[in-house]
Amino acid sequence: MGVLNITPDSFSDGGRFITGTQLVLDRVLGSAQRMLDAGASILDVGGESTRPGAEPVSIEVECARVLPVVRALQSLPAVVSIDTRHAAVAREAIAAGAHLVNDVSAGSDPDMLSVIAATEAGFALMHMQGTPATMQNAPCYDNVVDEVTAFLEQRIVACEAAGIPRQRLVIDPGFGFGKTLDHNLQLLAGLGRFKALGCPVLVGLSRKSMLGSLTGRSVEERVHASVAAAQVAVQQGADLLRVHDVAATQDMLSVVMAVKEVAQKKE
Repeated sequence: MGVLNITPDSFSDGGRFITGTQLVLDRVLGSAQRMLDAGASILDVGGESTRPGAEPVSIEVECARVLPVVRALQSLPAVVSIDTRHAAVAREAIAAGAHLVNDVSAGSDPDMLSVIAATEAGFALMHMQGTPATMQNAPCYDNVVDEVTAFLEQRIVACEAAGIPRQRLVIDPGFGFGKTLDHNLQLLAGLGRFKALGCPVLVGLSRKSMLGSLTGRSVEERVHASVAAAQVAVQQGADLLRVHDVAATQDMLSVVMAVKEVAQKKE
């Protein structure tokens, strides 16, 4: 899953596709095509930064940023994901051609589940403690793996009750969303636990601050750490990787999958 942040303030690539308040659509499409050429199959389009401390934007602003992109991406051979926690944005994006809603709040908008249920779109549920504006103030858990697992299980049940079959759901433990470095490492080490919930597991570790804490590297210098973290995630059972550096991640996957294939033949 390649990341397309149509925002001026996202932590890694904010401002790449907006000049002033103007969307530069050709730049978005060029980046999208390069991601697909490098191995991405999903493009995740977001119009509201959810970095720690981020303030929300209006529905009108978010729609103005993402809807032209979602429509334009219909010309490319990709699954289009809309990264939003707002039901109104999800509804418009699905109508514009989005195939998946990637919701960092796991359906906290009271209208979100009914919007998803009325369509055939997939729905990615992520765990977040608090909101983007507050989530890193003082994250606290008795057992982070147990609590995140229980939360995601509850949200799966809520989705099924709303008419969204489990087969359309993806789960995401939410690395960096209301977690300390130790919480993130515990989640990564315990990622296999989430497989028992019966949904594909999505992991977003790319360039995140936990990698900066471990390496001392700036956001732009975290490619190697991001690929290493993605490799651990895959080996722990992740099914989908949300990344900024598609080519580097694809190189890692080519090696991991080749070794796995040889190992399976020996079995």
